[in-house]
Amino acid sequence: MSNQYTKYQDLTLPIPPVTMTWNMYGAGVENIGKENQPEAFDVPEPADNQLLVRVDAVGLCFSDVKLINQGSKHPKLYNRDLRKEPTRLGHEATLTVIKVGADLQDTYKVGERYAMQPDIYQNGKSTAYGYTVPGGLTQYHLIGPEVLETDAGSCLLKVSEKMGFAESALLEPWGCVWASYTQRRRLEPKEGGIMWIVGQVGDTTEYEFSHGLHAPATVVLTNVPDSLREKVEKTATNVLIRNDITTENLADVVSELTGGVGFDDTVVLAPKSAKELTIIAKHVARRGTMNMVGNAPVDGLVEADVGRLHYDYVAFIGNNSQDIAASYGEARNRCDLRKDGFAVFVGAGGPMGQMHVQRAIELKDGPKQIIVTDINDQRLAEIEGRFASLTEANHCELITYNPTSNAMSLPDFVNAKSGNQGADDVVVCVPNANIMAESATFMKDDGMLVLFAGVPNGTLAPVDFSSVYLSNAQYTGTSGLTIEDQTVVMNNTLAGNIAPAICVAAIGGMKVAKAGIEAMIAAKYPGKILIFPQLENLPLLGLDELAEQLPEVAEALGEGNTWNVKAEQALFEACIKDPA
Repeated sequence: MSNQYTKYQDLTLPIPPVTMTWNMYGAGVENIGKENQPEAFDVPEPADNQLLVRVDAVGLCFSDVKLINQGSKHPKLYNRDLRKEPTRLGHEATLTVIKVGADLQDTYKVGERYAMQPDIYQNGKSTAYGYTVPGGLTQYHLIGPEVLETDAGSCLLKVSEKMGFAESALLEPWGCVWASYTQRRRLEPKEGGIMWIVGQVGDTTEYEFSHGLHAPATVVLTNVPDSLREKVEKTATNVLIRNDITTENLADVVSELTGGVGFDDTVVLAPKSAKELTIIAKHVARRGTMNMVGNAPVDGLVEADVGRLHYDYVAFIGNNSQDIAASYGEARNRCDLRKDGFAVFVGAGGPMGQMHVQRAIELKDGPKQIIVTDINDQRLAEIEGRFASLTEANHCELITYNPTSNAMSLPDFVNAKSGNQGADDVVVCVPNANIMAESATFMKDDGMLVLFAGVPNGTLAPVDFSSVYLSNAQYTGTSGLTIEDQTVVMNNTLAGNIAPAICVAAIGGMKVAKAGIEAMIAAKYPGKILIFPQLENLPLLGLDELAEQLPEVAEALGEGNTWNVKAEQALFEACIKDPA
């Protein structure tokens, strides 16, 4: 380890009297900082229930653009007057404890390093570091109960000393990526919930419900066969026969029976009408299930709420047997990429999309063919170069596609590359319902569509729900992450299974943080921009500029000019000077 890097980590360098900070005073990039410059504030002393932390690295995230555009109107700011109570961007942060308040000394120690888990709930209220709680675009700041005492406990993840600062800061976006392949949907009937089973008049199928029927507190039956009604009445605690429910009065019934939140579990027997499924799906509760059981396709595409798939974790499940319970459980409902499969990552040229691609390449038992799409040729070229050694080492084929310069449509391109088989997995990184709908058309009947980019709830896209119960197709989406997701990424990093910092495309110091935000918005660099707050005068540099500006750092880059801990060490050695 380099001399300056060691001194920096060992806290032998003096704490400055002031901290440079990029506060945000309203909507628009022009309201970040004062007169286009960071401000200097005294380094504060922690109260008994606070920590003084040093910010070591911050990743710039495109999700901040919504906050920049909306200012006080952003939902996590609750109409706060930012002129009087500013916030601060920077939720992808890694920190070192500098001082510990009296009440926290049994829990935290000076010199410990942490990564921030920014998705915070306080007494059920959604807040976030870098939004409600001012974030990491500063050099030193205080952390107290707003982060340390949340509904989930402390939102600080202790990181290994073997982790670089860039790797630690990027645990947050990587955790979001990893979370999208973990099971967030509820796949069993809700304990104490309300279930609605709706059938077809005249259906005489002998349905079974082999397990799970004891869970709901109430089961509502509409037009189910008498044999199933008898079985439900023998097992369920409370059964309501409501043959009066139709798609026309469903909203009123949902208000009457569930207070308007929707059924926790809905079972649709022998579905026939796409229009009816569209209406029924609207009344599934958050984290609810819609279980379709049948052996014939419906008469068209269902207008699925793709916003709710992403944000509300609604599960669309099903099977084509006579056992309703066969739809439930993780064995039938996969959430990760198929082994040796064919995966397509749509709109994946940005930093988060690149993380999805990298994970797929490095994933043990992951896909063997990978298509990455983007409308920017520079990004696609960067992906090819950056991941060339990884794909070779992991025996994968990486194919890039730009819809603006390719004569073939994306569905035709996928079918050509897959031998008209379609994709096993399609991951959509673009918040566009039309693209989501198109992406569903070129996956296999038993494929998986992952909606990583969110669109507002209520956004509809036509989707083939018949394939859910006939062929076991999967439609999933996730939003946010937990500290456990970050822990999984950290453990995989330490085990050598993944290199989180490969996505870094540019670096800069504290004075150019705002320029970094502007560059991120303009998509100037084909990857993640990382700010090192303590390196005040480091200019904003793409990694391809290091050979001329900081050759000793460039020499330490990994294969394909990729960021790593050795480059970070060389950077601190070049930028930190001993006090005179």
